[in-house]
Amino acid sequence: MNPAAKRILLVEDEDFIRELYTRQLTKAGFFVKSAPDGQTGLDTLKTETFDLLLLDIMLPGINGLQLLREFKTHYPSSPMITILLTNLGQEAVIKEGFELGAQAYLIKASYTPDQVVNEVKNALSGGQPTPPPTPVQ
Repeated sequence: MNPAAKRILLVEDEDFIRELYTRQLTKAGFFVKSAPDGQTGLDTLKTETFDLLLLDIMLPGINGLQLLREFKTHYPSSPMITILLTNLGQEAVIKEGFELGAQAYLIKASYTPDQVVNEVKNALSGGQPTPPPTPVQ
């Protein structure tokens, strides 16, 4: 797989986290575009094509699940991979994310930026998501 050819849209409202993941993914050879909120992310998806969507759920305006629902309504056959990246761990939210077509659900606090980059590479190469590392007691 040539990561340079892979386009990623990162939708994350926290500037520090958005910049950190953008930097790490760019360093790994991906083309990364970012959006600070759900509406901007959705507008970007309507005008450009991406291989992977890295999506926060808690966003100002429309949240990540609403963005995903709207996108899937208009582009049901899109092959774009979606990875939800959030600190929300509620079962119902995770279930809804998968029902909307997300391939993976990463809890931000459980993954380092390098691990997130590895999950992105893994997803783009057709692999299954790795479970988060077990916290040391």
